[in-house]
Amino acid sequence: MSPAPQTPDQPRDEGVAKVAELIAGTKICMLTTTDDDGRLVSRPMAVQEVEFDGDLWFFSDGDSRKVDQVRHGAHVNVAFASGDSWVSVAGDAEVVRDVDKAKELWNEGVKAWFPDGPEAPGLVLVKVHADSAEYWDTPGGRAATLLSYVKARATGERYSGGENETVSL
Repeated sequence: MSPAPQTPDQPRDEGVAKVAELIAGTKICMLTTTDDDGRLVSRPMAVQEVEFDGDLWFFSDGDSRKVDQVRHGAHVNVAFASGDSWVSVAGDAEVVRDVDKAKELWNEGVKAWFPDGPEAPGLVLVKVHADSAEYWDTPGGRAATLLSYVKARATGERYSGGENETVSL
């Protein structure tokens, strides 16, 4: 699968910055993998507090289904949603066993799943290398969205849901 075409008005650095801005502060996302039968499987994952540079990191059990699915088919999608924006990040994932990186990413929230800390037996990291992202941004949140919808209905003009761009990462 080739990356989505880059829009001329959205250079890579600006695209990465916009995606980073939209996903900043998001605590939970949905990670989608493919099972051995080709079916899509999504599950909520805790987003690690790191600066988005095109890669996303997640903690996982090394013997989990998602880790097995990543090992057998690395194409994944990560979906983020907030009150006024939605981001879909596509790329490849890999399973990483790196205690130093786990220590770097460690936070008290992860301790609920891994009480033995970043050196817990079986703990692995899933690293997503994003190759593209699509986002929908409605500045002003729900109120602006509702107002735009009401205006479209009243005037008969097509609804404008805000900014929608595809970014090659």
